[in-house]
Amino acid sequence: MRGGLWQLGQSITRRLANGGDKKAVARRCFATESELKKTVLYDFHVAHGGKMVPFAGWSMPIQYKDSIMDSTLNCRQNGSLFDVSHMCGLSLKGKDVVSFLEKLVIADVAALAHGTGTLTVFTNEKGGAIDDSVITKVTDDHLYLVVNAGCRDKDLAHIEEHMKAFKAKGGDVSWHIHDERSLLALQGPLAAPVLQHLTKEDLSKLYFGEFRVLDINGSQCFLTRTGYTGEDGFEISVPSEHGVELAKALLEKSEGKIRLTGLGARDSLRLEAGLCLYGNDLEQHITPIEAGLTWAIGKRRRAEGGFLGADVILKQLADGPSIRRVGFISSGPPPRSHSEIQDEGGNNIGEVTSGGFSPCLKKNIAIGYVKSGLHKAGTKVKIIIRGKQNEGVVTKMPFVPTKYYKPSYVT
Repeated sequence: MRGGLWQLGQSITRRLANGGDKKAVARRCFATESELKKTVLYDFHVAHGGKMVPFAGWSMPIQYKDSIMDSTLNCRQNGSLFDVSHMCGLSLKGKDVVSFLEKLVIADVAALAHGTGTLTVFTNEKGGAIDDSVITKVTDDHLYLVVNAGCRDKDLAHIEEHMKAFKAKGGDVSWHIHDERSLLALQGPLAAPVLQHLTKEDLSKLYFGEFRVLDINGSQCFLTRTGYTGEDGFEISVPSEHGVELAKALLEKSEGKIRLTGLGARDSLRLEAGLCLYGNDLEQHITPIEAGLTWAIGKRRRAEGGFLGADVILKQLADGPSIRRVGFISSGPPPRSHSEIQDEGGNNIGEVTSGGFSPCLKKNIAIGYVKSGLHKAGTKVKIIIRGKQNEGVVTKMPFVPTKYYKPSYVT
């Protein structure tokens, strides 16, 4: 799926609109329809006009009746409901769970207060990113995390391998993979007022990054105030038997303003928010420092290390990385993954990892990596698309301001 879901959605939509064969589309995406897993909302998506495509081994909606551009704009103006049940939620439990996970991730897990979470990165021995994940400390002996669908198998194998070694030395840790649950993402300015209709919990007291176990629409859910769009919103882990019922209730309470939204708009929204897509902007050879995720390394972890690849990462912290992730605005056709980046003298300085046309800004935006020293905002570059140079400039991210719900005293 390199190159971003937005352009995948555009190409698939064009092929289907022109009478293209759905089976040919599936073959192009390296899976047949019978091989794909389906979320509990699959029939619900189809009934609402979802265009289903293969993604990370699942049949997922790339878009509905709205265009990807309209869906993106509606999320920012009103709201969107995404089915993200293909992602993998799991709980780690035991009295030694914090020290165990801190061997695998860069976050200061011990410093998290109960019911709070953070973005983190699973690293390998070379400091590269195995995956990014949001982890939450439910209690001192219960951590909840969600990993990317496309990384599920390697992530679980990685965790299990280290868990066996940890337990063999007497460590107390176990896990449960929440395959009995579905995951919905409710995003946008109407997310909180609509969700408030379905729970007695005062959502005004739940801030960005915080987690609760609570009753929503009559079922016990895991609720995290977070998301992948740059908007205020929530990820709701719901027992799968109640997933469709909850989706219907959320759409009904919004009186049509919150719409079902597919992976195409999800990609354009996260790109506008300057967020990484694993497999494009973050990979096993990219370190958190190079990816601009230095802030995710806790102060204590910078001093103590103790996670895989810490020697490489701490050296980059001290000396600076050789490459850096940056944003761009460009002219001409929208940049795509692997587009070459040149300096004004025509020398290769990097590569685009994600790019597309911003529905909100009405201009081309992109994320990529360039050599250190050429990463400052305002640096002029050339982006090569179909053999032609196009003007570009390094730009601060996010491209569209984020609207996370935080206490008023936090800037």
